[in-house]
Amino acid sequence: MSTVPSESHAEARITVPTSQPMVALLGVNDAHIRLIEAAFPAVVILVRGNEIQLTGAIDEVGIAETLIAEMLAVLRTGQGLTQESVDRSIALLRSGTRPTEVLTANILSNRGRTIRAKTLNQKRYVDAIDNNTIVFGIGPAGTGKTYLAVAKGVQALQAKKVSRIILTRPAVEAGERLGFLPGTLSEKIDPYLRPLSDALHDMIDPESIPRLMTSGTIEVAPLAYMRGRTLNDAFIILDEAQNTSAEQMKMFLTRLGFGSTMVITGDVTQVDLPGGTTSGLRIVGDILEDIDDVAFCQLTSGDVVRHKLVGRIVEAYARYDAQRDT
Repeated sequence: MSTVPSESHAEARITVPTSQPMVALLGVNDAHIRLIEAAFPAVVILVRGNEIQLTGAIDEVGIAETLIAEMLAVLRTGQGLTQESVDRSIALLRSGTRPTEVLTANILSNRGRTIRAKTLNQKRYVDAIDNNTIVFGIGPAGTGKTYLAVAKGVQALQAKKVSRIILTRPAVEAGERLGFLPGTLSEKIDPYLRPLSDALHDMIDPESIPRLMTSGTIEVAPLAYMRGRTLNDAFIILDEAQNTSAEQMKMFLTRLGFGSTMVITGDVTQVDLPGGTTSGLRIVGDILEDIDDVAFCQLTSGDVVRHKLVGRIVEAYARYDAQRDT
């Protein structure tokens, strides 16, 4: 790569190694290049053979040149590039972070699928789980807070850092009164725990899950079933924590035993508790903000990794709620 600057404009030439297929870099029908052109309107991009020439505003050419270098680095790891990953790479560079620091850090691989953080806040969340005993992941739907927590739990189990995974969430829709519902215990709690089970099936061979659950290596249970226990040597995930009362949150946190990690996830804008009940997730930050070894990670609509419309919907509702509250 070479860059020839002038007073306000620069030119950069990037030679793509012949070992890297250009279509992987440029995208089908040059879709990736078109995304870069849209993100850097002050830069003219010309592709000739295996050379890419960038001309334009000096600062923008520098960022675009770094972006293409980072895209090549991602390809060298064996990963593919998608329009979504190029979009995220642009956003990461704009925030001062090299995409390879985020997009190439693997958490877990299973059946040819690799799970990794996709945004800077997701990477910070994953790092916080590595470095703290209790971590709160707070953010809207689709930000990966529960999925990444389950992935870290499976990773810890496979590395023998813990001997079991415990997944729990409050069955608010049933008022925790599961006895009033028809069917066996499993049939009663399944609708409330299904999202956690679905994540597990993405990360562990489905055939082995019943055996692991029978042996107690993996436990999926309503929050009410945690009362009175001490949870040692475990990776414990509380999902939908916005639907815990203040008393339930205290009960859950004080289940922590030796050699365990706790991850609590939730969205404080989606509280389903009956009127007058204070969400334990909404107040726990004020209570524990000065406690060491407890981390709070905020994820936003910018971290949504589902369909692009999900992020826009989350932002639209946030604007609506803000206007209604004023």
